Amino acid sequence: MYDWLVDNEFSPHLLVDIAIEGVQVPSGYAQDGKIVLNVSPSAVRALSLENDGISFEARFSGRAMIVWVPVQAVLAIYARENGEGMMLQGLDDGEPPPDGQPPEPPETPDPGDDPSTKGTRRGHLKVVK
Repeated sequence: MYDWLVDNEFSPHLLVDIAIEGVQVPSGYAQDGKIVLNVSPSAVRALSLENDGISFEARFSGRAMIVWVPVQAVLAIYARENGEGMMLQGLDDGEPPPDGQPPEPPETPDPGDDPSTKGTRRGHLKVVK
């Protein structure tokens, strides 16, 4: 996802849960237990994306810091420009549903149920068995 964002000239940002053990970020920039980190190539140095975590050097208020974020602390990665991206963990408590199954997606309404489409022509294809 990071490479795709950079290749398409977006500025990748990470949403990080700072309560996760091992997170090393400047806490003064956190809000509600989370921090947003700009990880675009122009904002960081020595970026390392590994299986166990993400590390890089960045400046915060002019002071260089080394940042370490365990993978389990990353809640989302998204483009600053349009907010499009990927949620990696739930923003509530991070727990999976009790039965271990992902939640069902909401049902999409049948366009035939919409009164505003009454009288409009529907497709002409039929299912043949």
